[in-house]
Amino acid sequence: MFMGEYQHNIDTKGRMIVPAKFREGLGEKFILTRGLDQCLFAYPQEEWKVLEEKLKKLPLTKKDARSFTRFFFSGAVECEVDKQGRINISQPLRNYSKLEKECIVIGVSNRVEVWAKEIWEDYFTESEESFAEIAENLMDFDI
Repeated sequence: MFMGEYQHNIDTKGRMIVPAKFREGLGEKFILTRGLDQCLFAYPQEEWKVLEEKLKKLPLTKKDARSFTRFFFSGAVECEVDKQGRINISQPLRNYSKLEKECIVIGVSNRVEVWAKEIWEDYFTESEESFAEIAENLMDFDI
């Protein structure tokens, strides 16, 4: 399980250090793709396979299912952690997530998310203001 929040930088070549706490869980090779809310999602190989199987079951006849699957898979790349604990984030993924220099890396249960610092701060502030309401709405799910 991934949890916690870490601040890192991306260098001019698009390399970012993966927090040491996340490296073991992600493995030497993992999948990085476009996420929701303009961040990137990173999945260990095993979690990616589970997600892939679920997405394969979406009905091809539904436009939303096709769109989501295209969005998700077309951005996916396999990342390999180098000896310094870094990965190279492709330019299309950096463009999508507005990653330039400062970034926030967070653990979210079965995945890791990579956010541009400013986008994360805006998202967090907005979510923090409505956290009680969000929690109340989730009570239906026994949380």
